[in-house]
Amino acid sequence: MRRVLTAATTALTLTTAGTMLAGTPGQAAPTGWGRPVVSAAPQPGAPGLGDSYFPDYGNGGYDVEHYDVRLRYEPATDLLTGTTTILATATADLSTFNLDFLLDVESVRVNGWAASTSTAGAHELVVTPARTVTRGQQLTIVVRYSGVPSEALVNGYTGWTRTDDGALAVNEPESAWWWFPSNDHPLDKATYDISVSVPTGVEVISNGVQPRPPLAEAGNRSRWIWRTTSPTATYLAFMAIGQYDIVTDTTPSGQPVINAYSTSLGALGPAARASIERTAEIVDWESGIFGPYPFEAQGGVAGPVDGISFALETQTRPVYGPGFWRRGANTYVVTHELAHQWFGDSVSVADWRNIWLNEGFASYAEWLWSEEQGEGTAQEVFDFTYASYPADDEFWQVLPGDPGAARVFDNAVYDRGAMTLHQLRLAVGDDAFFEILPTWTAERRYGNGTIEQFQALSERISGLDLDDLFTTWLFTAGRPDVASAARKAAPPVEPRSWAKIRESHHLMSH
Repeated sequence: MRRVLTAATTALTLTTAGTMLAGTPGQAAPTGWGRPVVSAAPQPGAPGLGDSYFPDYGNGGYDVEHYDVRLRYEPATDLLTGTTTILATATADLSTFNLDFLLDVESVRVNGWAASTSTAGAHELVVTPARTVTRGQQLTIVVRYSGVPSEALVNGYTGWTRTDDGALAVNEPESAWWWFPSNDHPLDKATYDISVSVPTGVEVISNGVQPRPPLAEAGNRSRWIWRTTSPTATYLAFMAIGQYDIVTDTTPSGQPVINAYSTSLGALGPAARASIERTAEIVDWESGIFGPYPFEAQGGVAGPVDGISFALETQTRPVYGPGFWRRGANTYVVTHELAHQWFGDSVSVADWRNIWLNEGFASYAEWLWSEEQGEGTAQEVFDFTYASYPADDEFWQVLPGDPGAARVFDNAVYDRGAMTLHQLRLAVGDDAFFEILPTWTAERRYGNGTIEQFQALSERISGLDLDDLFTTWLFTAGRPDVASAARKAAPPVEPRSWAKIRESHHLMSH
């Protein structure tokens, strides 16, 4: 969970041309079968993808395949300079197109030709190529830039966290604006090469694997290089820069495991290690429930004491704030963020309204882990969670299936979201339920999904009409009736896992 820029997401009037990405439903075919079709004049690409909560996030008219992000960072001043090369394909004839970005731009080139730029809205870089872009054209967009990310504010807020020894580029639903220009929406995933030059002795951790060890550069500097070859949403790309102890290993199958621990953690360090070093074990367990692990590497980053206060499922390597270790080891937050590798990372939301598909599923993974660890069955955790929120609690007024832009990470999305999945499990039975989960991740691997599509899959596998269940638990205000819980003569007993789950969710959703 992370902070949401609700004030910066005023709906825009989107240009019709170029609002669709490749792989998403497009415009109707031209009419006049058998007659010549006159192409429309090139149009500006849309400044947003029309997300129902954040309509100006992302951009229309092109589809990105790869980002090559090459940076130089100065921890002492927070100065970031960079060149990002974007490989993309035009999905419309374009006179201009937008990138989501905040830092000062020195130059932009499109297929080698210098382009002119301007800014619009809260985070839009408008690029006017020297030559018109045609639909289907391969684009190489090179952006040179610099700035101090912690001073780049949108409505008084920066998604870049400066720390005593470096910085964290970690946030949701927006993070890229502060360090690389992008098409910033989960509908447009891409692969990444990320390389960062820092003073020697400073570490840089990012997504995927290291193709080579850090390279020595002139001026007592080192360049860290990371690569991820799996499709990745922009907000799931990250950097952690500072003083870190890095621990590497491999899984029994030979997959690299790379964990990193801030040296500032002090007494919190052992608890962080006792949690994150179980990553490979938890991934193996979750793979038996959700299907094969979808990415090329595993790991985790324990951030510094002056870093973020939440945790984020950054792809291949979640980042955890220090608060999760203050009461000792916590494998529940690790289970939650690793479950996101399937639910949120591999299968991402098609629209931010569908956030339940991320948070409800990752939260239910904690309940399943509780059962696996003998610290309370999923039914026991459900009963206690349900009973912990009185019927008149505001909690029951938030709709997990449509919480609103300001409450995307509300506690109800997590807890009532997990309750919804448990009710689905009870309704369809374990055989169908544990077929639904891996089928969803297999059929939509590296893609996107909606709640309605998940309901349709659940109905297809179970053979049941589940509309009442989904409507009641996701889209209806008020506390649903649960007869089995109501018949209990005594309040449910608190599961041993509850304190850790509750503590983790408080940090995640605040």
